[in-house]
Amino acid sequence: MEKRLIELEVENFRSLRKISVPLGPLNVLVGANGAGKTNVLDVFRFLADIIHTDIEPALESRGGYASVAFRGADRIPSSIEIRLKATWTRHSSLKAPDEYQLRISRRARGEGETLSRRESFKFKRTQGRGRRITISGEKARVVDRGGQGGEEERSIGLRRLSSGLSTLPRLADDAGGSEVAALARQLASFRVFDVDVATACTASRMTRYMHEDRMRLDDDAANLAEFLFALHRTDVRAWQRLEADARQVLPQLEGIDFSFPSGPAREVVVVLHESGLRQPTELADASFGTIRLLGLLALLYDPEPPALTCIEEIDHGLHPQALELLVERVRDASHRTQFLIATHSPALADRLRPTELIVCERDDRGESQIPAVSVRDIKRIVDASEDQPLGELWFSGSLGGDL
Repeated sequence: MEKRLIELEVENFRSLRKISVPLGPLNVLVGANGAGKTNVLDVFRFLADIIHTDIEPALESRGGYASVAFRGADRIPSSIEIRLKATWTRHSSLKAPDEYQLRISRRARGEGETLSRRESFKFKRTQGRGRRITISGEKARVVDRGGQGGEEERSIGLRRLSSGLSTLPRLADDAGGSEVAALARQLASFRVFDVDVATACTASRMTRYMHEDRMRLDDDAANLAEFLFALHRTDVRAWQRLEADARQVLPQLEGIDFSFPSGPAREVVVVLHESGLRQPTELADASFGTIRLLGLLALLYDPEPPALTCIEEIDHGLHPQALELLVERVRDASHRTQFLIATHSPALADRLRPTELIVCERDDRGESQIPAVSVRDIKRIVDASEDQPLGELWFSGSLGGDL
């Protein structure tokens, strides 16, 4: 069974008043600025922050509960809720998925507030067996259901606002530790990727590649030179495909090489060989679009990708002729990592299938409608248009989600 996230439900998180989004291998969010695309991505940043730091620090880093909660109502909502369904643990399936639910509640007290949390985990185990973990107050309740309807229950003490995602993975298997650890591992691995061109084009220190077994591309591609050099050294086939893709989109490009201005053990610089030029071009002197393209291709050829890769404005700075290849490569890579991508580009949407498009809108009450149009309705509109491309239908307003 393919391991992936199959549904996201959110209530009262920023502009996400109440949404339910089914997710496939490739999911592309389209819509106007402020429609809620970035807020969907931030749900996953928030969950990863909870795993790394816990609930209160994750809220405080975003300005506190009131800044995170839905702002379209007259009053601050009394709770924020996130629910996930996935097939991440060993015995899960589409019919018996893993389920996680987090509810953070607020009670006003004078000029202050009191926060509480409630979490639940549901896992399929062996034949006929399931496990549910419910966390409230300072107690986690673990209930195992047997195949004949019998139950075993135990309780575990937790700190009042401590999250099960950050604490339960340390427990023994019979207390749910292994299942929660699997879920937390996947959530913690989620990446929200956005190439920072100013740092991606600079020299990379070789410390990570020299001392770590696993290559990891930074979320802003700040270590792009080091990552590309490591890929070039360790996965020749992937490197050849990446270089061929770059040449296809950049006709003047003849090849990609590396230089070591401070010695091969200290730092590395990406060098481009281009037709018609006397000497190679360092990546720092390349165009904005070239740097972004190489950053995205590096991401797509990552040999050890996370469970979910989110990409902000994937089309930013790229020529439309690059989008067709990019969509093909994202689709190829979606067999290894699930994608959630935000874009404003009708040209990119033109290259998508109805099942890959998620139209986002925001109404007069400040609520994001995601998806604003069901897959069934998208297919119906495409059929009625005699197979007009999705980007043209979106641009014309037939699919909603104003540009």
